[in-house]
Amino acid sequence: MNKNRITLITLGVRDLPRATKFYRDLGWVAEEILPLVAFFDMNGAKFGLYNLEKLAEDLGRDVDTLGNGATTLAQNFATEAEVDEAFALAIAAGATECKAPEKIFWGGYSGTFADPEGHVWELAMNPFWGMDDEGKLK
Repeated sequence: MNKNRITLITLGVRDLPRATKFYRDLGWVAEEILPLVAFFDMNGAKFGLYNLEKLAEDLGRDVDTLGNGATTLAQNFATEAEVDEAFALAIAAGATECKAPEKIFWGGYSGTFADPEGHVWELAMNPFWGMDDEGKLK
């Protein structure tokens, strides 16, 4: 069994319809939308948006202790222009700019935004990681 893998990433959200609309406005296709959760197929993995109170209950935690955590989610792109395009789309869809895309000291290019629930995303071009035609890292 391959242990180096993630099959599901779930974000707790207070406003599921708003969060689902945001990701759909980015061009993502929802695979299933239920009253408390929405799932997006990620080409071999799943991305979920789940009612925050229900997620806290499922995790045995208090909602106030969950927060958004010190985590970033990331999408890598083949070019700086693709990063800029994805960043502009996220802002137009309702994201909050954290840091506009710029050249990074280590040779890459990246910017960050927060989705409407405050989850931080990095959009990046890493010249040291190749990508296939489907956008998977090599």
